[in-house]
Amino acid sequence: MRPAKLLELEAVLAISRRGSFRSAARDLGLSPTAIGNAVAGLEDELGVRLFDRTTRRVSLTAAGHDFVRAIAPALSDIHAATEAARSQRGSPTGTLRINCSIAGGHQILVPFVTEFLRRYPGVKVDVVTEGRLVDIVQAGFDAGVRAASAVPPGMTIVPLHQGLRHRVVASPDYFKTHPRPVHPYELSVHQCIRIRWPSGAPYEWEFEKDGEAMQVDVPWSLSLDNHGLIARAALAGLGLAYVAEAEIADHVASGRLIAVLGDWMPPSPGFCLYYPERRPIVGFASALAQVIAELRESGD
Repeated sequence: MRPAKLLELEAVLAISRRGSFRSAARDLGLSPTAIGNAVAGLEDELGVRLFDRTTRRVSLTAAGHDFVRAIAPALSDIHAATEAARSQRGSPTGTLRINCSIAGGHQILVPFVTEFLRRYPGVKVDVVTEGRLVDIVQAGFDAGVRAASAVPPGMTIVPLHQGLRHRVVASPDYFKTHPRPVHPYELSVHQCIRIRWPSGAPYEWEFEKDGEAMQVDVPWSLSLDNHGLIARAALAGLGLAYVAEAEIADHVASGRLIAVLGDWMPPSPGFCLYYPERRPIVGFASALAQVIAELRESGD
């Protein structure tokens, strides 16, 4: 049996990531016919089908899932080694692919990616935002950005900030008909805008004061999974919201939102960049990590 060609393996990963031969071909700079022939040739050689194909969708078979899981780390290491070699040139070129939540995208873009692109003008940064937590190695990403508590084991972690603080806020109109809570237990008589994890599970609001910590499963009238939408709902007077301070600082300063329970709000670890720690060479992911470390140290 001949060894699989790198292009065939790249094609399998791209199709599994995009769920489409056409989109995968576009990512790899090939024609759909060329990528289809590459996969068909590999399937013939392996003697198994890697993809189920219909007119509407393409999905991995059970054998395909096992195959992608096995080859993804090796291809990821090849990409990292290639980018690291390119970075030794006077003007490095290549692409750094980052997977993150929407909130994580806001955290990484400014100032970190902005400064990274300034230093490495020949490098492209491809940021993909999605709610679900993906295996960055299997999905073909160089790095991820998530809340520190969501990072899987076996990863090098680089905090983006010293720590984030959340606020419980509501609009002045809401407080015209509801008392301002002074203790988390008082939330039981309020309308709240609940945060939902990408998995669908609700997020319990976290509080801490004088060594007393608690998590509150708040009563809710609206459930959302996007912090920007949660802030807009609070501005519309739909209830109390638990959001990152950065999302609503301007609204609080202008009086459009009123913050309560300030002495109960603990700092959280916030978001971090992460990438596989087992790699001997990590390419542009380590370069971005260096930019983050330098900006954090300088206080920018």
